[in-house]
Amino acid sequence: MSSSQPFLPSSPLSQFYSSGGLRKSRFTYKHLSQLSLSSTTCPLRVIAHVDLDAFYAQCEMVRLNVPEDQPLAVQQWQGLIAINYPARKFGMNRHITITEAKKLCPNLIMQHVATWKEGDEKWAYHKDAFAQIATHKVSLDPYRLESRRILACIKETLPAPPLQKVEKASVDEVFLDLSAQIHSILLEQYPELSGPPPYDDPTENLPRPPTTALDWNTDALVDLDNTETEDDDPDWDDIAIQIGSEIVRGVRAAIRERLKYTCSAGIAHNKMIAKLGSAHKKPNQQTIVRNRAIQQFLAGFKFTKIRNLGGKLGDQVVSTFGTDQVTELLQVPIEQLKFKLGDDTGSWVYQIIRGEEYSEVNARTQIKSMLSAKSFRPSINTFEQAVRWLRIFAADIFSRLVEEGVLENKRRPKTMNLHHRQGGQMRSRQAPIPSGRSIDEALLFEISKTLLGQVIVDGRAWPCANLSLSVGGFEDGATGNRGIGGFLVKGDEAKAMRPTPRDVDNQDYTLESGRPGKRQKVDEGGIQKFFAKRDSSRGEHDDDFGADDEAPVLLHHSSSLGDLGTSTTMEGQETQPQNDEKHELGKAFAVQENDEMVSPNAPPSNIPSHQPSIETYLCPKCNTPLPTARKAEHEDWHFAKDLQDVDRPTTAGSSSTKPSSSAAPNGGGSKKPATVGAKRGPKKPGGVTEGKGVEKGQKRLVFGR
Repeated sequence: MSSSQPFLPSSPLSQFYSSGGLRKSRFTYKHLSQLSLSSTTCPLRVIAHVDLDAFYAQCEMVRLNVPEDQPLAVQQWQGLIAINYPARKFGMNRHITITEAKKLCPNLIMQHVATWKEGDEKWAYHKDAFAQIATHKVSLDPYRLESRRILACIKETLPAPPLQKVEKASVDEVFLDLSAQIHSILLEQYPELSGPPPYDDPTENLPRPPTTALDWNTDALVDLDNTETEDDDPDWDDIAIQIGSEIVRGVRAAIRERLKYTCSAGIAHNKMIAKLGSAHKKPNQQTIVRNRAIQQFLAGFKFTKIRNLGGKLGDQVVSTFGTDQVTELLQVPIEQLKFKLGDDTGSWVYQIIRGEEYSEVNARTQIKSMLSAKSFRPSINTFEQAVRWLRIFAADIFSRLVEEGVLENKRRPKTMNLHHRQGGQMRSRQAPIPSGRSIDEALLFEISKTLLGQVIVDGRAWPCANLSLSVGGFEDGATGNRGIGGFLVKGDEAKAMRPTPRDVDNQDYTLESGRPGKRQKVDEGGIQKFFAKRDSSRGEHDDDFGADDEAPVLLHHSSSLGDLGTSTTMEGQETQPQNDEKHELGKAFAVQENDEMVSPNAPPSNIPSHQPSIETYLCPKCNTPLPTARKAEHEDWHFAKDLQDVDRPTTAGSSSTKPSSSAAPNGGGSKKPATVGAKRGPKKPGGVTEGKGVEKGQKRLVFGR
């Protein structure tokens, strides 16, 4: 049965598609979602590589404030390490000598790099540095400082993380992953992309971009592949990379305006193509390599120029297949690449020459190690010479550590390494940097001297051709720690914490110091409650002195409250009763409700009053009257005491032992209770006497029974 109502599509975009308004894109809503996550496999991904133009030479031009068209080269001893673009027009390169460079360009400015000199606290520019190779050491710190300023400028220009992903690849180059930022711009400029996918299916294709032509401004746009034409309408990957080019143009303009440096850039789908693009048009330009132009772009390169495909691997591929051209290597099937190079390497080469690369932009730009080294020409021959260079190395490394935030405890290294080369033999020694000490130049120098001493002791060390010092194992410093001042209060807060008069009345204060006196600690658990300290009324002493005189005393329950037999301290010393007669209750030590010892001289208010109305309990073992509330506690004491008597270790070599008697007598109250570890007097039967008192935990053998 057909419905009279017209069919309404479930997707709001389906009507637009069915009316023939726009063709669908080849990209899906899933790809758009991956773009927001900066996924390495997203086909809409956009990566930029920013490369400073002749960086060392630019640093010197900015420092010296020379005109941009002035030829300049950076000199290190008798060689050139950087040449600016005006000087390159004269045919100069880094492989020529100083004399040859002057012949090619008479008005060339030759600026020597900064150097360290013994006794200097900081690197400096010396006019005669090129002639002081034996006593000076090169410092590249000026260029590192400028590199940090440029990196900070880039990060300030881009939005804050997580939209920002910046990787410092070297001192003069940076990778940018612009995917997340481009995603946010796409949703802002094209609201139709912000809706849910049709049928809630992320694999549904995106609508085609409404734009039919893109303005690439003055960028160097790589031509499309042979199978592509400019007449084709752009897709979302073209829109994304065009937005990325605008972002990079803004970054380069900010660097130029704020710091006066020019840089070139490459914008592409991955890091490998972007790096090749930044070197395609220099100086001060940017190159865009669209996805449809990758094959055309790579066709003009030697594959040995591709990132990670140079060196030994590149030489192996060239020798194996007899070519270094990408176009010729594209003809080799993957099976043959795997057979010749191995499965993993062959598959990787097959993908990389086709522009397929998925490495991630690593946002961590922190350094992992620092090195300061010197090759000696001529070699050094004494310990004193080496120590002078170690002092320079330590100062060099410490100045760079300060930039890393070691003084603020942001980051610090854990280890130091010293490398020493004598002839063809290289020796290395390593030592930890103490974590409990703050790092300074003196500490680094001290450790380096110790390591050098270890090298010298191990064998022949002179003449030394090369010496280097490095630190590594960087870790973030502890955060959130407070000094002792953080636990103290001052000002109004301290006044508020002062005790009130009521609090003063409730505390015991000493007369001399005015400080609260210490209160006796009461242990309320286990058998220890039957142990107490001796009467400390014999005299006053400091907290740290006289403590040994306060040995704990074991309380013993006698047959009556008035009887107290001989007791023994924990050290085995006897305490005799004050007289041989029965002691009245007021003269005996009694157990209070709070389990504290009461001196016979204590005031009557400290003695608990036993009123007739309180129910009492008479212990059947020791005939001691106690409050009924203490019955269970008293029985536990007897139980623990019995265990103590049974488990007492026997004397070595004894053939028979007899447990010591309980603290409470078995019979009437005429007997004095035996105590733990007490000395035994002369034995009555047979007149046999025993020797010296036994030590704690021991007991004597009984013979003749």
